[in-house]
Amino acid sequence: MTGTESAGRRIDTTKPHPARVYDWFLGGKDNYPVDEQLGHRIMAIDGGAPRAARSNRWFMQRATRLLVRESGIRQFLDIGSGIPTEPNLHQIAQATVPDARVVYVDHDPIVLAHAAALLRGTPEGATDYVQADAREPHAILEQAGRVLDFDRPVALSLIALLHFIADEDGAHDLVATLVDALAPGSCLVLSAMTADFEPENVRRGIAAYAEGGVTLVARSHAEMGRFFEGLELVDPGIVSVADWRPELAEGESDIGPGPVSLYGGVGRKRAS
Repeated sequence: MTGTESAGRRIDTTKPHPARVYDWFLGGKDNYPVDEQLGHRIMAIDGGAPRAARSNRWFMQRATRLLVRESGIRQFLDIGSGIPTEPNLHQIAQATVPDARVVYVDHDPIVLAHAAALLRGTPEGATDYVQADAREPHAILEQAGRVLDFDRPVALSLIALLHFIADEDGAHDLVATLVDALAPGSCLVLSAMTADFEPENVRRGIAAYAEGGVTLVARSHAEMGRFFEGLELVDPGIVSVADWRPELAEGESDIGPGPVSLYGGVGRKRAS
């Protein structure tokens, strides 16, 4: 039995899954009626949810362009990669630096089923997929070390991941463990949900996800800042993902006015 066949048999289509709901918001096809139903419920509460999903994806793309073009980053560790949606991180990086090395990490069977799409990189570079839980950072580092050289700078991407991990469940310890393993010059790229802009809509959205069996946590600007302690924030700091370095946008469509309830930021690890 292949890995994708095994993954296909483990995918539960009776309950909504955040990765598949996110895929539906992005207009993807790797979702099921139960995911679409939850997506419609969330949109009834917050019609801007698809805008937020697209803005978050574009934030990842802009941050990756910045890191390869201006920071000289050639290695990427993307944890919580989700269902592949082109252009993927390695496509953005390798378009500028063909020899960039990228390791994707996720533990969702549906992501494993589509992992082959994450591995179509340039001949000069390297792309790999690690099946692991984000809450097991030491296992992730060990497996990713087969492709990445942690003695050299690495960009650690935690995109739309940490709002699924509460502080009491070790969110800060997780980030600290991963950042501690990175060489000076490495960067943390992070986005996560906030209720600072639309508190009532976000509260109701969290309740809708909870009804579907998915726990979410929203963090304030100050709470987001804790993840970047000890790092040098890259301008413009921690802002709504829609407002982060718009000059780096390529191929983005107009999502219209209104807030996007996700903070994003990039922090650089200085020499000790």
